[in-house]
Amino acid sequence: MLTEKKKEFIEFMMESDVLRFGDFVTKSGRNTPYFVNTGNFRTGKQIATLGKFYAALIKENCGDNFDCMFGPAYKGIPLATAAAGALYNEYKIDKPYFFNRKEEKDHGEGGSLVGYKPQDGDKVIIIEDVITAGTAVRETMPILKNAANVEVKDMFISVNRCEVGQNPEKTTIMEVMEDFGINVHAIITVQDIYEYLKQDGSYGDILTKMKEYMDTYCVF
Repeated sequence: MLTEKKKEFIEFMMESDVLRFGDFVTKSGRNTPYFVNTGNFRTGKQIATLGKFYAALIKENCGDNFDCMFGPAYKGIPLATAAAGALYNEYKIDKPYFFNRKEEKDHGEGGSLVGYKPQDGDKVIIIEDVITAGTAVRETMPILKNAANVEVKDMFISVNRCEVGQNPEKTTIMEVMEDFGINVHAIITVQDIYEYLKQDGSYGDILTKMKEYMDTYCVF
């Protein structure tokens, strides 16, 4: 259901040039009529606003029942940072966060993780932008498991694209749940975006392409 809060987030992404329409290719190689690039958030106001949306979603689904937050490099880094700040400012939930380097550091303190050092038994939540084929999750889990014997039950993203994963009858998010036991929570879904464009009434050509893409790649 397209709520006012979801409409607000969609318009925020569009105004920030993060949600774009046209002809794009996803990381999984699919040709898509829409693209979400959180790397286009570039001002203090934008990242503070984004943090509030993530914080509200985390509060709603986890409360303060977790120990730390992980942002996978690179786009997850500012997302986790913004979410951590907003959780404290909005709800007085003060949790540590950490992220990884793409290249392991061999001097100074060394290692591939920056920020909080996870401990055995920690409940970690992952902060990401979108999930398409699940590649990033499969790269992230070994990083976390190699750092400590942590528990990962929840992941928070901007957009659920609702796309099929390796099994054509299941979405990537369903596979992530089956393979890793992780619940993925999204601020909005592709259905919300489609419904928003439909209500707006001025996206005829894009709506047609969105419908074709959803019929081909999405499972609801």
